[in-house]
Amino acid sequence: MTLTTRNALTPGFDDFPTGLRLFHDSVSRLLSEPAARPWSPAVDIYETDHELVLKADVPEIDPKDVGIQLENGTLTLKGERKFENEKSGKGFHRVERSYGTFVRAFSLPETVDPEQVKAEYKNGVLTVTLPKKEIAKPRTINVEISNN
Repeated sequence: MTLTTRNALTPGFDDFPTGLRLFHDSVSRLLSEPAARPWSPAVDIYETDHELVLKADVPEIDPKDVGIQLENGTLTLKGERKFENEKSGKGFHRVERSYGTFVRAFSLPETVDPEQVKAEYKNGVLTVTLPKKEIAKPRTINVEISNN
C-alpha cells in the first residue's frame, strides 16, 4: 500500500477531493464579503497523442472579459464574472455564486507548440487546445529483420 502525504491547507492546493473543495468553498463564503469573495473556475486538463486540452467552467462570463496569455511556458487565464443585480430589479434572498476577477496559471511542458494554440468558448466552457510540436508526437518505427 502506498501512503501519500498531502497538506490540504496549502494555498493554491489544486488537488482537493470534491467534498473537501465544497467544504473549503463554504468556509470561504462565510469568512468573506459577497463582493470580495475570491473564486477561480474549475479546470480539467487532459492529453491526447497530438495535444493538451484545457477546459475551464466560466459560465455567464462574456468572452471579452476572459484573457489568455502564453509566456515562458506558462498559460495564464484571467477574467471577471460581474455581479449584475441592477438588471433584475429584484432583491436577492441568497447569493452563493462567486463574482469578481480570477487568475489561473498552469505550467506547460516544452512539447507544446505556442504558435498553434486555439481557444473556443461554448455553453459556458472555455476550451484551450494546445497542439504538441511535431517532434513530441508519437511515431511508429518499423524494424526490419535481416535473413543472415
